[in-house]
Amino acid sequence: MIRFLSVHNLAVIDRLELEFAPGLNVLTGETGAGKSILVGAVGLLVGGRASADLVRTGEDAATVQAVFDTPDGAEVIVRREVSSQGRSRAFVDGALVTSAALRDAAGSLVDLHGQHEHQVLLDPATHLDLLDEFANLTPAREEVAAAFRQWQQVRDERARLAASEQQKASRAEFLAFQLTEIDKAAPQPGEDEELAATRQVLANADRLQRLCAEAYTALYEGDEAALPALAIVWKKVGELSALDPKFTTYVEAREQVKSQLEDLAFFLRSYSQNIDASPARLQEIEDRLALLERLKKKHGPTLAAVLEKQASLRRELHDIEHATERAAELDAALAAAAAEYRRVASQLSGQRKTAAREFAQAIEKALADLAMPKTRCEVRFQDEGGEDRWTERGLDEAEFYISPNPGEDLKPLARIASGGELSRIMLALKTLASTDAPGKTLIFDEVDAGIGGAVADVVGARLRLLAERFQVLCITHLPQIAAYGSTHYRIEKSIRGGRTKTGVSRVDGIERETEIARMMGGAEVSASVLAGARELIEAKANTKRRRK
Repeated sequence: MIRFLSVHNLAVIDRLELEFAPGLNVLTGETGAGKSILVGAVGLLVGGRASADLVRTGEDAATVQAVFDTPDGAEVIVRREVSSQGRSRAFVDGALVTSAALRDAAGSLVDLHGQHEHQVLLDPATHLDLLDEFANLTPAREEVAAAFRQWQQVRDERARLAASEQQKASRAEFLAFQLTEIDKAAPQPGEDEELAATRQVLANADRLQRLCAEAYTALYEGDEAALPALAIVWKKVGELSALDPKFTTYVEAREQVKSQLEDLAFFLRSYSQNIDASPARLQEIEDRLALLERLKKKHGPTLAAVLEKQASLRRELHDIEHATERAAELDAALAAAAAEYRRVASQLSGQRKTAAREFAQAIEKALADLAMPKTRCEVRFQDEGGEDRWTERGLDEAEFYISPNPGEDLKPLARIASGGELSRIMLALKTLASTDAPGKTLIFDEVDAGIGGAVADVVGARLRLLAERFQVLCITHLPQIAAYGSTHYRIEKSIRGGRTKTGVSRVDGIERETEIARMMGGAEVSASVLAGARELIEAKANTKRRRK
């Protein structure tokens, strides 16, 4: 909903700031006071055409800005600037956006009824959604959408498989070449790391052998070898343990220490003997590492990636070689998916055509209450097409056809010429079925054109009914409609300093009664007219309380 609207230098408005409330907001004022300029200001925010004529005389630019509260509780700030040269810029939350982005951002938050170019319901693509909403067909439609996605998924996979035999042969040859290259090398997981460690050993073989020999001699065979020397130590410790039991633990560990040192000595000797320090062995390791590095550079940054690529190539080559079998499987799956889609979509189509008659009758009845008693309505469906016209919404394309006057042919809703008639048609449709999110702003201009009396009362009641789900802004000249408003704004035009200015103020209490009285009796408001206005306001308020 629109929470705040700011307009600067637009036509006769020099500066205006207005806070709107939830529910039904009515805007009233004398003819020519500037009510439609406010509607035009909102139209700019939802992507309406900008023109230099909109800029107030003598000013460089006009600016319109609004703060919207979205259904999910977020806040969106939209601004439109129009220069005196006719250029315009749009901003959403402070960021410069294109006109298309502006329509996407604000168009879903506002519906303008009274200016044809902004009315979403004039787009035939939305009519099927309204019919489904009216007939409570959402579950069936979701089933159709799921069947469509399944059919589309199988169809796309089958199309990918249907590449030409030449392309498949070429691809298979390429895959086989890459796979042979990797298979010939036969890399093993972690092999490159193991080979790098082996290369490190072979490159330092002389030093390793020398260190092993020196350590073995010092530990086992030298004149001052550690193991023989330890025999003397253990003898002394044994004598000490006989004198003091505190040494017993060390005596008991003697065999374990001796065993570990002997194992170390034997490992040093065997390790030194097993080192293959030949240049041929080192070269073999270097060549193998170079081969693995080439594979990693070509097929993946790591050896693990190379092995993953090998498995992937093998799977793809297998799929190509067995494409005929897979094609048969997909053909069967595609036929089954298409049959299921046709089944559920045809069922939904039948439900829609049954509901379409009821919907048309409901619209005709609603329009009769809105002073369009002879209006004829019809929902027309296009003939079912081929698979190229299948969608998530089903097999159908529907459009509303209307004939407001007896003797005239039914015409598409978009070709209804009268703004007042169109606004009332939209009001009827919105009260019967709406796909809009709660809290959206609906603006009605000209909805009271050509009506009065009891019909105006019906229009007001329907607007207030809509206002229970949406924020409704209604520009009206009729007191019967204005009295239904939960919030009332008066638009006035004045001349100051030789310039025309338009202002808007919220009216409550006696000010509202006076404004309703002006609408009932003209400029001269008598006590009896004022009393009638007060009675009208109270009657509509009581009607609201009774409905609750």
